[in-house]
Amino acid sequence: MFNIQNYSKQNIKNDVLSGALVAVALVPEAIAFSFIAGVSPVVGLYGAFIIGLITALLGGKPGMISGATGSVAVVFVGLGMSVKKMYPELDAEALSMMILHYILLTSIIAGLIQIAIGLFKMGKFIRLVPQPALFGFVNGLAIVIAMAQLTFLAPSNLEQYSSWIDVVKASFTENYIMYIIIVITMVTMQFLPKFSKAVPAGLVAIVLITLVVYFGDIATKVVGDLADLSNVSMPSFALPFTELFNWSAMAIILPVAFIVALVGLIESLLTLSVLDEMGGERGSGNKECVALGVGNTTSGFFGGMAGCAMIGQSVINFTSGGLGRLSSFTAAVLLIILVVSFSDVIAAIPVAVLVGIMFMVSIGTFEFSSVKRLKHMPRSDAFVLIVVTIITVLEDLAVAVIAGIIISALVFAWKHAKIIARSREEDGKKIYELDGPLFFASVTSFNEQFDVEGDPEVVVIDFKNARVMDSSGAEAIDGITEKYKKAGKKLTLRHLSEDCKKALHSAGPFCTYEEDDPTYKVATNV
Repeated sequence: MFNIQNYSKQNIKNDVLSGALVAVALVPEAIAFSFIAGVSPVVGLYGAFIIGLITALLGGKPGMISGATGSVAVVFVGLGMSVKKMYPELDAEALSMMILHYILLTSIIAGLIQIAIGLFKMGKFIRLVPQPALFGFVNGLAIVIAMAQLTFLAPSNLEQYSSWIDVVKASFTENYIMYIIIVITMVTMQFLPKFSKAVPAGLVAIVLITLVVYFGDIATKVVGDLADLSNVSMPSFALPFTELFNWSAMAIILPVAFIVALVGLIESLLTLSVLDEMGGERGSGNKECVALGVGNTTSGFFGGMAGCAMIGQSVINFTSGGLGRLSSFTAAVLLIILVVSFSDVIAAIPVAVLVGIMFMVSIGTFEFSSVKRLKHMPRSDAFVLIVVTIITVLEDLAVAVIAGIIISALVFAWKHAKIIARSREEDGKKIYELDGPLFFASVTSFNEQFDVEGDPEVVVIDFKNARVMDSSGAEAIDGITEKYKKAGKKLTLRHLSEDCKKALHSAGPFCTYEEDDPTYKVATNV
C-alpha cells in the first residue's frame, strides 16, 4: 500500500498525470484484447480495472501497470474453440455467454495457481532466465506491440486484396490521415520532453490532437468506432455457471488455467526485471505473483478476464514520471471512471494518436544495444537472443522463454561437459588431480581420464579442484571405484565433501578425511 504522506507535490503531480496518460492508452488495448479472446469489450475493460487496481496496491513493483493483455487473450482463443466443439447445439448468443463463463472460471483458477506460486516463494525462479533470453523477450515483445497496431491501419474489406503490397497501398489511400496523426504524435513525444517535462508528452498529444480532430471535423477512426461504450457500468459480483463444475468442463479449463497462470507470471516477472534495470531498484517477484493472482481471481468473480503486467504501458508510465503506486492506482481508477462516466470523451479520441504512442513505446522497449552486441557475444548467447525474439513474435511468450532457458542450459552443459585430469607418479603410486565440474554431462569425459589396467597398484584421485554437482557425478565415482576394486588395486579418494561422501555407496570406504576437505554440498541435496 502507498502512503500519501511520503509523496512530494512533484511526485504526486507526476504520478497522477502519468496515470492519466496510461488510463487513456489502456482503453483501446483492453477492447482489442477482448476481441482477440472472443468476448465483449466490457470483459477486457473490467479486467484492466480490477487487475490494475489490485496490483497497484499489492504488487511487487511500484508503478508497474497490469491489465488485460494479448499474451493471455491468445490463450483464451483455444479455450473458445474447445467450448464451441463441446456445445454445438447452442445458438450464437448462448454460446458467447458459455465461452464468457469458461473464461471467467479459468481466470479464477489461474489466479489461485499464481497465489500458490507466490506463497511458495517460487517467483525467484525468474532469475533462471539468462540475459540473452531477457533481451530476446524484450525485443520480441517490442515487435509484437508494433505489429498489434497494424490491425488499426488495415483497410476495409481486407480479404479482397491478394498481396501485402496491395494491402499497404490501400491502407495509405484509405487511412492517410491516420498516418499523418501518427507521425505528429511520434514527433511530439520525441521532441516535447526536450523543452518541457511538466506534462507527459503522450497526454499532450492526446488532448491537442483530439481537440483538432473533433472541432476540425476531420474524418478519421476514433475509439468509439471500435466498440460501443455507452452502456458500460461498474463491475458487479457474479459467480460463473455452476454447471461448469464437472469433469468434462474441468478437463478443458484446468490445462488452460495452468497455461494462463504461467504466461501471466512470466510476462509480469520479466516486466518487473526490465523495470528493475531501468530504475535501479529491485522489486519483489513473490509479492507480484500473489498480487497478480488476487487480481485475476477477483477479476473472474466480477466479470473480467485474466491478465498480467503490460510492458508497453509500464514503460509509458515509467518514462512519463510515474514511479510510485499512485500512478498505477490512478490509471486503474481513471480508466473505469472514463469508460463509465465520460464514454463520449473517450469515444472521440483518434485511434491514430494511441497507435503513435504505442509505436514510440515499441521503439523505447526494443534493446537496440543488444543488436550491436550480437557480433561480440558468444555464438550461443546470440543464438538464444535471436531464437527467443523469433518465438516471441511468431508463437508465444511462455514457449519463447522456456525455449531460451532450455537452450541456455544445454549450451552451459555442453561447455562444461569436460573434466580434466592431470596425473603424476609419486612413490610408486599414481595421483589423478581433477579439475572441473563432475555432473551428468561430464561423466563420459570423467571415465575417459583413467587407465585402470595400466595404472600401478596404488591410485589416488584428488577432487580438490573438482566439484561434484549431482547424483550422476556420485554414481560415476562409485563406478570407477568398482573398476579399480575388480582390478585388485588400492584406490584412495581425496578432498570430497562430507555431503558427497554420504551420497556415495561403493566408493564411501575409499574416501580420505582430510582437514582441508571442501565444504560444498552435492547440488541435488540442496
